[in-house]
Amino acid sequence: MEKKTSKINVDIILPNYNSYKYIEASIRSVIKQSYKHWRLIIVDSSSDDETPKILKKYKKNKKIKIFNFKKRMTAAKSRNFALKKIKSKYIAFIDSDDIWDSTKLEKQLNYMELNNYNFTFTQYLPFSNKKKYKIIKPRDKFSFEDFIGDTSISTSSMILRKEIILGAKFTDTPICEDYFFKCLILKNDNAFCYPECLLKYRIREESLQGNKLKNLYWIWIINKDFNKFNFFSNLKSLLFISISSLLRYGFK
Repeated sequence: MEKKTSKINVDIILPNYNSYKYIEASIRSVIKQSYKHWRLIIVDSSSDDETPKILKKYKKNKKIKIFNFKKRMTAAKSRNFALKKIKSKYIAFIDSDDIWDSTKLEKQLNYMELNNYNFTFTQYLPFSNKKKYKIIKPRDKFSFEDFIGDTSISTSSMILRKEIILGAKFTDTPICEDYFFKCLILKNDNAFCYPECLLKYRIREESLQGNKLKNLYWIWIINKDFNKFNFFSNLKSLLFISISSLLRYGFK
């Protein structure tokens, strides 16, 4: 690690609900990072599976802060709660079923410092038990205009500087809360891709088709209410998003 990033801290936000099958692999992928100046904030939303037993293993780890809520919360509320707890210069996200490469923080933070970027993401590999996928290689740079037609920025690959997300939050919709958040940030700044695959992004095949339709519905709502798109601009956005999704994941 270059001296430039040797003491820069990063807070990592991990929301969870009933992901006992996967969450330990996600946590371990953070612990195994070659870059050691991190703090993991886990927000568990009233999980009623084996998750509490898994999280109990990490309660003594001083670098991991666990918040357990008795009341069920959406992923948006969990992330918004964690955003209020951040202290570091950089903020990263990981979902409870995704896995980071061990060099992710080191490479991505160095890339941001060297180029003075506020918002970066990486290439990623979708994976599941039923289908093989190719590495997703998004464009090098995203503006707001790019993103509303191509949503290939994975939330679990993102790192942002704290100052550009102050006051920002995830909208409390059932899904697509991260689409809203990315639109909010990209209206004021661009995002840049680190040109290497540093994330394994889990695809749950059993719910993929249903989620596609729900995603389009909520993107339509966000475009209409937040982005203030007219009917034709909204239709164009959804058309291009659908095409880009098909190119990434194929038909299902």
